[in-house]
Amino acid sequence: MSISRIENHFLEAEKILKEFILSGEIKNIETAGKLMVSSLKKGSKIISCGNGGSMSDAIHFAEELSGKYRENRKAIPAMAISDPGYLSCVSNDFGYAQVFSRFIEGIGNTNDILLAISTSGNSENILKAIDTAREKGMKVVGLTGKNGGKMGKLCDVEIRAPYSQYADRAQEIHIKIIHSMIDYIETNF
Repeated sequence: MSISRIENHFLEAEKILKEFILSGEIKNIETAGKLMVSSLKKGSKIISCGNGGSMSDAIHFAEELSGKYRENRKAIPAMAISDPGYLSCVSNDFGYAQVFSRFIEGIGNTNDILLAISTSGNSENILKAIDTAREKGMKVVGLTGKNGGKMGKLCDVEIRAPYSQYADRAQEIHIKIIHSMIDYIETNF
């Protein structure tokens, strides 16, 4: 691998980040933050989910809120659907398409927030999670990429990374969105 190929990763990331900043999506981060803070002030929680790298982002979001982001403060109620025992149990008994919706069915409540993350916007298990969240009276914030997929129109607030051929660029934007939302929540809750 040449230095120019490595440098190109950074130049592509810079281009996508600039596109995101100019796209107007930042206002959706604020809208999502307000929705989350309002829910938390009512005593509700945030449940996050995603597949692969998006699951890692869902975990990161929840641990920064329930643990610590930048400032010492009380824990904020957030959890990621990521327990391996749970995931393998539900996958075995009901199929992987049910892993997130089954969790929400069990512990989701009215006024809770679902943070659903899918770079394609078309993950079946994420779409089912959104349907179940709606049935439970939850609000949905979605992080998507490409064209938003089926998921985009199902969210109360969609925050979409600019189109890129590969998921890694969307994931890079998603982690910046996640840190911005955590900062908003930590500052306003």
